[in-house]
Amino acid sequence: MRKRFVAVLSWSWVGAQWFVSPSLFAADLQTIVQRNRLIVAVKDNVRPLGFRDAQGRLQGFEIEIAQRLAQALLGRPTAIEFKAVSNRDRLSAVTGETVDFAIARVTVNASRARIVAFSEPYYLDGTGIITKSAAIQAQRDLTSQTIAVLNNASTIAALRYQFPQVKLIGAESYSAGKQLIESGQAIGFAADVSVLAGWVQEFPEYRILPFRASTEPLAIVFPKGLESDELRRRVDQLLRQWKSEGWLQQRATYWGLP
Repeated sequence: MRKRFVAVLSWSWVGAQWFVSPSLFAADLQTIVQRNRLIVAVKDNVRPLGFRDAQGRLQGFEIEIAQRLAQALLGRPTAIEFKAVSNRDRLSAVTGETVDFAIARVTVNASRARIVAFSEPYYLDGTGIITKSAAIQAQRDLTSQTIAVLNNASTIAALRYQFPQVKLIGAESYSAGKQLIESGQAIGFAADVSVLAGWVQEFPEYRILPFRASTEPLAIVFPKGLESDELRRRVDQLLRQWKSEGWLQQRATYWGLP
């Protein structure tokens, strides 16, 4: 088991002494239990996965998963330190071992699997389409319609493959995409369903169409290596249990995830 160490200088009447203690950020389960808290990277701006309420408190589906892991592993749902991360920093927080793991809307793919380890999926995300038009009910209703999508988004390829009859128009941001719909330049907006669920909660005149261009699993991210294997296996065991009990589906539904 690999551990990093930091040296602490302590002075006494008999002279200077050096004490060596394990790094707080080592990712093995034994160290976490000794530390008595989890350190978890999360999103704080993606409703309903991880976001802040009016009082600034973190909440959401992924936040609840992290809290239940703290309860299962350490006996208290509050035995946890959250570190909010941007999309760009989600993996580097894990590989740099500044957190034990990340629950931050990370989809599993082959390129990421080369540098980090993944848990079993806790939710099946994917590319969906949002609209407020009552005329769009089925995939065939999208023929010759214009859908907005973020510029250079990875979802573009899936949209072109699944919906070749749809015209795509680029947007620089989600708010710009919404403006394209409001101005009549697009009938809908395509993005990850987990993000669109938050859009619907904020703007209930919109709805997510009942089909997807792709399906992508969301999973918890761990450092690669033997030191995190025991923790990852324990988390996998808990996720399988919560899935079989229906807790994951129940909480996803509670948070408005389709």
